[in-house]
Amino acid sequence: MAQVKTAFFCKNCGTQYSKWQGQCHACKEWNTISEEILHKPKKEAWKNIATGPSNAPVLVQEVSSDQQKRAKTNDPELDRVLGGGIVPGALVLLAGEPGIGKSTLLLQLGLQVPYKVLYVSGEESMAQIKLRSKRMDGVPENCYLLNETHVERILTQAQQLQPKLLIVDSVQTLHTDMIDSGAGSVSQVRECTAALQRFAKQTHITVILVGHITKDGMIAGPKILEHMVDVVLHFEGDRNHMYRILRTPKNRFGATAELGIYEMLSNGLRPVTNPSELLISNKNQGLSGHAIAATLEGMRPMLIECQALVSSAVYGTPQRSCTGFNAKRLNMLLAVLEKRAGFKLGAKDVFLNLAGGIRIEDPALDLAVVAAVLSSSLDVAIPEGYTFAAEIGLSGELRNVSRMEQRLQEAEKLGFHTLVVAQKTQTKNAKIKVIPLDNIRSLVDLLF
Repeated sequence: MAQVKTAFFCKNCGTQYSKWQGQCHACKEWNTISEEILHKPKKEAWKNIATGPSNAPVLVQEVSSDQQKRAKTNDPELDRVLGGGIVPGALVLLAGEPGIGKSTLLLQLGLQVPYKVLYVSGEESMAQIKLRSKRMDGVPENCYLLNETHVERILTQAQQLQPKLLIVDSVQTLHTDMIDSGAGSVSQVRECTAALQRFAKQTHITVILVGHITKDGMIAGPKILEHMVDVVLHFEGDRNHMYRILRTPKNRFGATAELGIYEMLSNGLRPVTNPSELLISNKNQGLSGHAIAATLEGMRPMLIECQALVSSAVYGTPQRSCTGFNAKRLNMLLAVLEKRAGFKLGAKDVFLNLAGGIRIEDPALDLAVVAAVLSSSLDVAIPEGYTFAAEIGLSGELRNVSRMEQRLQEAEKLGFHTLVVAQKTQTKNAKIKVIPLDNIRSLVDLLF
């Protein structure tokens, strides 16, 4: 019998040590190093199925530049985030909080695509998946189910079935005979992902993995997991809200700034093709503290409603609370308002909310946030039909933002007649009124 070897791994970053220690030198985290059993058999449990030519050095000009044809998923939001569809042989990691809808999204994907799909679940039985599939709008003609957690058996079944898409839910439940440690450990997650990666590249079958996240919002397991995969998808949202957001922080086959929005319904997730209409309320006419921002997420323009509430501080120390917006950015904008526009907000509570539970990082939100705060502070409503798009600097000046034409078209489509921008913004053939401003003092003079 082969001698069993043990090693120590950091649960946060996956760094290996020969003995236990309190702090990981790589990620500087404390009490994250645990002992795991390592055992490598002499022969592999799953045969090597390499079908292409042997690896040899090739000149750059001799490499074929023909791109592989992407496969559509019949989901416009997922296709946009992935860059136009799934790439054959890609390894995709989908991560999100428990109960956010990861399994629902992937099962819905397996039911609606026109090609063969193998859905492997290590967390649910086939009967549970069948009950969930009955609620969804899809014809399960090409979706095969497998309840298995052993990687070698999964790869054997996938090799026999030859699907175009392999979905594994989840990578933390998998285990392999190559490692003796328990499922979900750092070494098991790393080895199972490496086996699936080799399988995807050799057979050109797209593999989608479901990954758990920690209480800090990071993907559970070793950090190398995110480096091994081709695409990382984050499924976000509050379970108390009906909207779900799909982001891609890493994409080797497309842009990383795209955003997909879904609405959670009783029969599954519905792609939201025009989120601006859902994120703007028509019931706030004549009320103060509401401003509409013309934002941009990736290639998608969206109009977001900024809601602000300014009131006198009751407990002495003023509160600064944000939902969907950077709190430090809000503090900076309030300091600019007090210094450059003369508004004394140091003794007042300021609450800011972006409607719909969406978090946006676009700097064009600055002008709408300031307009909403001023509207609530003065208790004067912003005129109907106004929308805002500009960045605010520390000296109070307004700076132009990119791709203004798309913002103009979105505002015009939703019936807005006035767009407030920075002074040097270039607008051509604008069908709505564009008001350029120099600084926030001119914004006060314009609106109030």
